[in-house]
Amino acid sequence: MSGLCSGPRKEVGVWIKLMKLLFDQNISYKLVTRLGDVYPESKHVRQVGLGEADDGAVWDYARANDFIIVSKDEDFHQRSFLYGSPPKVVWLRLGNCTTQDIEDTLRRNRVTLTSFAAQEEAAFLVIGREEA
Repeated sequence: MSGLCSGPRKEVGVWIKLMKLLFDQNISYKLVTRLGDVYPESKHVRQVGLGEADDGAVWDYARANDFIIVSKDEDFHQRSFLYGSPPKVVWLRLGNCTTQDIEDTLRRNRVTLTSFAAQEEAAFLVIGREEA
């Protein structure tokens, strides 16, 4: 299940190299390496000196450096509606899950994420568990 804000579309292929994910504190830093083949420019907040930073600092860093924030934290959902984009936000609504579950979900939703990144007006994407 995923929900996507709509807006104008750009050539999706152009955005593949530009899409950089910034993994929040509540997501394993190991995903940077594990997903490097599909999201090669991605970082974890602790890699950029924001391991203990508040949401505002993470938001500002992502905006200044063209990252898409990936979080399990609902606070970024609220911040996205309040301030809009940039940065874009991906909210993983997976509940209690493993790092492998998150990796699998982000791999499975690569096309959705690429499309989201390409939509100038899109600010927020929800990715949840697949319906059985």
